[in-house]
Amino acid sequence: MNKRTALALLATLALAGPWQARAEELTEEQIQQIIEKAKPYIEAEVQRRVKEELEKQKATERVAAPAPTPTPVAEPKPWTPSQPIPLFRAGPAYMNISFDSLINFGWSTEPEGLLNLGGHDPAQRGFSLSNEEIVFEGAVDPYFKGVADIVMSLDEDGETAVELEEVYILTTSLPWSLQLKGGQFFTEFGRHNAQHPHQWAFVDQPLVLNRLFGPDGMRNPGARLSWLAPTPWFTEALLTVFNGQGETAFSFRNEESIEIHGGEPVERGLRGPQDLVFVPRLATSFELGETQSILLGASAAFGPNNSGRHACTQIYGGDFYWKWRPENAEAGFPFVSWQTEGIFRRYEADDRMTPDDPPGSAVPLPDENLHDWGIYSQLLWGFHRGWVAGMRGEFVSGDDGKFESDLRVDRTRLSPNLTFYPSEFSKLRLQYNYDHLQQWGDEHSVWLQLEFLLGAHAAHKF
Repeated sequence: MNKRTALALLATLALAGPWQARAEELTEEQIQQIIEKAKPYIEAEVQRRVKEELEKQKATERVAAPAPTPTPVAEPKPWTPSQPIPLFRAGPAYMNISFDSLINFGWSTEPEGLLNLGGHDPAQRGFSLSNEEIVFEGAVDPYFKGVADIVMSLDEDGETAVELEEVYILTTSLPWSLQLKGGQFFTEFGRHNAQHPHQWAFVDQPLVLNRLFGPDGMRNPGARLSWLAPTPWFTEALLTVFNGQGETAFSFRNEESIEIHGGEPVERGLRGPQDLVFVPRLATSFELGETQSILLGASAAFGPNNSGRHACTQIYGGDFYWKWRPENAEAGFPFVSWQTEGIFRRYEADDRMTPDDPPGSAVPLPDENLHDWGIYSQLLWGFHRGWVAGMRGEFVSGDDGKFESDLRVDRTRLSPNLTFYPSEFSKLRLQYNYDHLQQWGDEHSVWLQLEFLLGAHAAHKF
């Protein structure tokens, strides 16, 4: 070991001390003696430095090595109002539930419910609950989908009415663009009859539907087959067959049909296919450029009524729907839509006895054909996101039959309204009705309606 190395070693070990200044003067023997004395310190220092180096290396490896990625754990997402409320799920089958409520407050110059004849119309002054729906819907399996709609309402005496409005099953995988529907459901006649109250653009049902289909619309147990035609534009053909009995088959075998023909209803059961009601419909829709759409539809209904043993009813209808929405629309606004529907009924009334006539007396009401018709047209303008202004005009009329019915007098209604949608799950609607009735004159009504929806209804047709 030379003197320079010895000096560096002594300096490193802090042992040079007084020798550092005269390291050049040390002899080889003196250097060797110093090294012998320094051996324990040298070994300890080497061990310390080796240990320190190993620790530094380990620390460097820990920093350089990526931390182990933990296995991701899927956290359940909180439910939001934009989703249906899931109840059960097993494989491809599931069931969702939703609840919709319509609450009304208003005033009318005619408080006896003679103006609004619909089963879910506001028909009394003050507060009313006209429609509370609980809807269950879901996939039964890969082949069927099921829907059940339970409706509740409060009458003017505060009594709760509950009805099974719709319950049906739909096929989801039939070939050749076919679909089969079976159960109790609103008949797909025109545009409005198949809509639930929460879909209405006004607080009440059009007058022509009240007169020809009754307070609760045309619905009955039956089946419907639809076919989507292979055309470049949307074309759908439907045929519904239903029993045609009871208050939801108002123009057919219904005990309340005395309001139409004035005679005592006859007992007329279902003896065969000739006593069923058949409802064909054809609808087509196409685009007019990038911003406009049109839908045209034609419907009919044929079946027996209970004014006599061989009496029948025929109903014909046409509907038109047009909508404009610009390409830069946001959340569907702005838009303009126009909907018009006209319906005509031919009601055959056989020779009939009035309820007050004793048996064996002369027949006061001969057979005749009663004709009734009506039309409504409504225009909606979504002028700002969440705000829609509407205007609806209506007219209904009928022949002067041997029996004078309130359901056959001329009547006109004009209804402007304004609707605010805070979201797609609530709305607030203000509506004014001006009614002119042939036998009563002018009447006025103002209605305020609040709706809220829990869950989400299935998508509705265009």
